[in-house]
Amino acid sequence: MEAALVTVSTGVMKPLLSKLFKLLLDEHRKLKGIRRDAKFIGDELRSMKAALEVLADEEQLEPPMRIWRDDVRELSYDMEDCIDGFVAHVDHELDGRTMLKKFVDMLKKPKHRYQAASEIGKLKARATEASERHKRYNIIRPTPCISTCAIDPRLPALYAEVDELVGIDGPKDDIIDWFQWEATSTQPQVLSIVGSGGLGKTTLAKQVYHALESQFSCAAFVSVSRNPDMRKILRDIAQGVGFTDSPPDDDVQQLISKLRQHLKDERYFIVIDDVWSTDVWETIRLVLLNNNNHGSRIITTTRNTEVASCCSSGGGHVYKMEPLTFDDSKRLFFRRAFGPENLCHPHLEKVSNDILRKCSGLPLAIITVSSLLADQHEDEWKRVLAAIGSALAKDSGADKMTKILSLSYFDLPHHLRACLLYLSIFPEDSAIWKRHLIHKWIAEGFIHEKQGRNRYEIGESYFNELINRSLIQPVGATFSQVESCQVHDIILDFITCKAAEENFVTKFSDVEDGQNSCYSVRRLFVGNNSNEKVAISAPILSHVRSLIIYAHAPQVSLLAFPVLHVLDLGKCWWLEEHHVANIEKLLLLKYLSLANVTLLPKKIGELQYLETLDITNTRILEMPLAVTSLQRLASLNVHYHIRFPDGMIGKMQSLEELEAFGVHSYEQGKPLEEFSQLTKMWRLKVQLGMFELWEGTGQIEDLHGYLGTLVSSCNLRRLNISKLSSNVLAVKTYFPLSLESWCPTTPCSLQELHITYCFIDKVPNWMSLLRNLRELEIYVVSVRPEDVRILGSIPTLLILKLKTFSSTDGRILIHGFSNLKYFHLELLHCGTSLEFEEGSMPRLEHLELEFRVHQMDCLNGSPNFGIQHLSALRKVEVCILCNFGNRDNPLAGLECCFGKFIGMIIEADIEALPNCSSFLLQYGNVPFGNVACEHYTKIVSSLPESVAFGYFSSSS
Repeated sequence: MEAALVTVSTGVMKPLLSKLFKLLLDEHRKLKGIRRDAKFIGDELRSMKAALEVLADEEQLEPPMRIWRDDVRELSYDMEDCIDGFVAHVDHELDGRTMLKKFVDMLKKPKHRYQAASEIGKLKARATEASERHKRYNIIRPTPCISTCAIDPRLPALYAEVDELVGIDGPKDDIIDWFQWEATSTQPQVLSIVGSGGLGKTTLAKQVYHALESQFSCAAFVSVSRNPDMRKILRDIAQGVGFTDSPPDDDVQQLISKLRQHLKDERYFIVIDDVWSTDVWETIRLVLLNNNNHGSRIITTTRNTEVASCCSSGGGHVYKMEPLTFDDSKRLFFRRAFGPENLCHPHLEKVSNDILRKCSGLPLAIITVSSLLADQHEDEWKRVLAAIGSALAKDSGADKMTKILSLSYFDLPHHLRACLLYLSIFPEDSAIWKRHLIHKWIAEGFIHEKQGRNRYEIGESYFNELINRSLIQPVGATFSQVESCQVHDIILDFITCKAAEENFVTKFSDVEDGQNSCYSVRRLFVGNNSNEKVAISAPILSHVRSLIIYAHAPQVSLLAFPVLHVLDLGKCWWLEEHHVANIEKLLLLKYLSLANVTLLPKKIGELQYLETLDITNTRILEMPLAVTSLQRLASLNVHYHIRFPDGMIGKMQSLEELEAFGVHSYEQGKPLEEFSQLTKMWRLKVQLGMFELWEGTGQIEDLHGYLGTLVSSCNLRRLNISKLSSNVLAVKTYFPLSLESWCPTTPCSLQELHITYCFIDKVPNWMSLLRNLRELEIYVVSVRPEDVRILGSIPTLLILKLKTFSSTDGRILIHGFSNLKYFHLELLHCGTSLEFEEGSMPRLEHLELEFRVHQMDCLNGSPNFGIQHLSALRKVEVCILCNFGNRDNPLAGLECCFGKFIGMIIEADIEALPNCSSFLLQYGNVPFGNVACEHYTKIVSSLPESVAFGYFSSSS
């Protein structure tokens, strides 16, 4: 397994050197006739690699050095293409070949060797020239040149991101209120403000600082920067707090010791602005978080949520900076564009609103764009609107914004820079599915397996780090795994510019317009919002590694892309079988996504490097047996209607992930047992159909047993079992899942378990033995006190989503759950009380509740939920379904209904919580929903048992 990574600056230099080394050791002498040249190139590239790694951290390069770096990077791509193509052709063998085919293949191999020898000879000449030029450039130092997407070091550091005060009063009051709440604490308290660059963190911290500094005996506002000098930072703190007794030659340790002694008896207020790493904070905290007990207070600002959590650990608070509201954005935009009168010209109102939506509440973007548009005519406004997300970073008026975003980019490790720039292959405003993105990263070589962790899990850590650094925005995120993300249009604009500058990603529109780099295109994005066909052909495209097409019907010959690694046609809704003709010729293909087709290509089994196959959006009904020939296939995404022939699953020994395996009958459930043969399988989603309509009781019980084998005999870490929604009138019998017999092996590797839209009869005892389980989502018919005890005793559980009709004794008493951070509970019927015991869920940060209430009986006589005991809560969302309104006026009577009264009680409890900064209370009208005021116990007693379960399954 290669341990090297593809990066923006070094290209594929690392994996290329690894491949050359392996080939030179190859006992079968694949490099016969070209070994000497290959060894020479390898020696030259090793020395160049070291130079490229140094240059990767230079935010500016002199023009000759930049040209040399780009030439060497492109040389590495061309060399790897040559080596990969050569090896793939030499090793390629077709199953079931006739003697004639074997003879033809033998004739082809010398041909491939000759072609490779010729190509490597040319590459050797290029490597020699590049080496000679590098020696010359070590002496010649031309005048520096400022890059479009780089920071000019002659300018001062840009710590003050946004110097405008629109929309800041609310956040300022929130922070001051938190400090006042903590006034009883005599220990130093830390509040960390976190948010993306340009959101106004520094401005907010300054406002709080000026409002509170007079209440302390000494105060300081200190900026850190991306490449901090710790001696300077400590001296800045010393100067701010009035400590001057320190010689200029004091080192860091001496400064820490003296500052600690000076601050020991002071009540200080210090702001540490723009903290980039936990290491910096760990040094600063040695000074500030000492034995001082005079009520000192500290604010930090950072772009990184991990850094914010580190700063505020031990009882502090993280304040997440939110974008401006649309109204505040408008006020800021108009003030800058039209002056103090703050009046928008009527003919510019629509375009200004469109611009503001693109800016998405980011103050820096609003200020930048409005400054560009001041005193400009309407055509310029429309030009800027069109440029946001595509070309604004190239505008000289956006220079400050580009510099601030560059700070975040150059702070990234090299491997994350490649992952970030790759996001420019997606269209503006699109939701980017995490799984698809990570598998593309893997196919591109950005991620490689490490001991104890597979490539996908490493990719998830990369994805989460980009979120933590506020460079991508999670979509629909809770405490559970984020499934998709978006890129802010302003950040997309920057990375698109940067990716084009580095010849990392190319848009087809630039190729058509002749604006692309003089180098070969490596990654090509084709976007076409119209229904026109897109024709792709050009000599410069023969080295494309990634081809992503969002078009109505692409006109492309796959033979034009011999080194393709990633082919994404999953959004080509009119794709037909002839569009993917000759796909078996793409011997290096690792990622394939298709749409609309009814059949897979007959020779798909020849794609021996294919690792990811996504046919979710196709019309294929049965998986062809040829897929079992894909011996490297690790990830398979299919629609749950696709049927797998018997015995097929067990043959796919490299399979690690499958979504979604459909079970619509007893016969289709039998292959579930085959998953126990797949030792590499770690993630599986099973979609259940309404098999109760056709199967007998015995078969249904056997099918439930097959599901149990997934837990009891597999190495699965993530298991999702979901059921299609049902029509209650068609269901004559319904069997809730019984999990008791599923008892897993010990130790069990399950980390995430989701069983949704099919109810279980009770929580099985074996769940308390799941020592690796972090995330659990289940639907329980009726919660027993034993269920709460079992769930609360799972030591590693961080996330729990629970849906139920009621409790068996009319009461859900929460206790335990020592490490839970997120809890979602939905009560589908009224008549059950809910109470959190004191000491329960001590680390809970996010609570979501949904319940029905019409009168006191609906709460079983107990309106006290005990939410005030959840002292660690940061975010609460409550939805109360109650009686109010009518068809003519849905909100009529809301103020007088019982649900409103309960909402006021909950709100009062939440206001008493010290750390809760986000509270959302919503009301829904039950009479217009699915369930009226009928208590669970009354419904059960009035229905036959078999029909009752059918009713419950549909009410969700």
